[in-house]
Amino acid sequence: MNLIKSSIIMAALMGCTHVFSQEIEDKRGIVAKNAELVKVQDGFSFTEGPAVNRFGDVYFTDQPNDRIHKWNALSNEVSVFKEGAGRSNGMYFLLDGTLIACADNKNELWAIDTDGNHEVWITAFKGKKLNGPNDLWVRPKGGIYFTDPLYPRSYWDRSKESEQEGQNVYYLSADKTELFKVADDLVQPNGIVGTPDSKYLYVADIGAKKTYKYEIREDGYLINKELFCEMGSDGMTIDERGNLYLTGDGVTVFNKKGEQIAHIPVPAKWTANVVFGALDRKTLFITASEAVYTLQMKNRGVW
Repeated sequence: MNLIKSSIIMAALMGCTHVFSQEIEDKRGIVAKNAELVKVQDGFSFTEGPAVNRFGDVYFTDQPNDRIHKWNALSNEVSVFKEGAGRSNGMYFLLDGTLIACADNKNELWAIDTDGNHEVWITAFKGKKLNGPNDLWVRPKGGIYFTDPLYPRSYWDRSKESEQEGQNVYYLSADKTELFKVADDLVQPNGIVGTPDSKYLYVADIGAKKTYKYEIREDGYLINKELFCEMGSDGMTIDERGNLYLTGDGVTVFNKKGEQIAHIPVPAKWTANVVFGALDRKTLFITASEAVYTLQMKNRGVW
C-alpha cells in the first residue's frame, strides 16, 4: 500500500487556493507523484453535477442557490454560467457543446446551449411526473441513461409523493422519440456512468449501498445485471483503465474487478460527485458540499 502524506500549506495559486494535509490510500499508484488535494473555491451551499466540455472546463451546480458555475481549466477561475438553472443536479455534455442537465425543480431533463438558454426535453414518463432526474450518462453511440430516485425537495410546489412506480433508471433514445425504463428493481438509483465502448453501464443503488454493472444492448436495454461492489455512490466517473470512482465519504476507487484500490479523503461532510477535467483529462475535479477540489492523477478520464 502506497500512502501519500503531505504537510498543510497555504498555496499562492489564485491567492485563495488551499492545499490540504491528506493521507491518500493508493494501492496501484493512480494518483500523480507528490499530488495534493487542492481546494479551488468554497462558499457554495451544496456542489454537484460536474460535467466536462471538450476544452476541459468543468461546469458544476450549486443546487440550493439554483446556479451552474464554470471552472476554467486554464486559469483555475470559477465563474457563474447560469442563474435560474432549474435546481440542476447531474449534468453531461454532448459533443456539440450542449449541456444536458437533470433539472430537479420540476423533475425535468434540460438541454442548455452555450449561451445558457435551455430547452425542456423530458417532463414526465407515461403522463406522470418523474421523481426527480438525478444523474445521467450520454451513450457515445447516442441516447441518454438517467437515474430517477425520489428525494422530496422543500422547493417543490407539488406533492412530495411519487407518481411513478418505484425509483427507476430510464433511457432516452438518440432521436428523443422513445423513453423507457431499463432498470426497475433498485431501491434508490443515483450515480451512473458507462464505458466509452458503450458495452457496460454502472449504476449505484445508494439506497441498498451497492453498485451494479450491466451489459448494454444495441437497442438501449440493459441485460446481465451483476453486483460490482458493496458500496453505493452519489456520483461517479471512470478512467481510461476502467477504474470506477465512487463518492460519499471522499472518493473511493475500484478496479474493473470491483476491488478497492484507492481512497481519497476530502475535508467535507459529503462528497457528491467527481469528473476528470483539463485538456489532458488528468485533473480529478471533486464537488464536495460547500467547496470544489482538484487532484492530479496519472490516469486519464474518459469522456
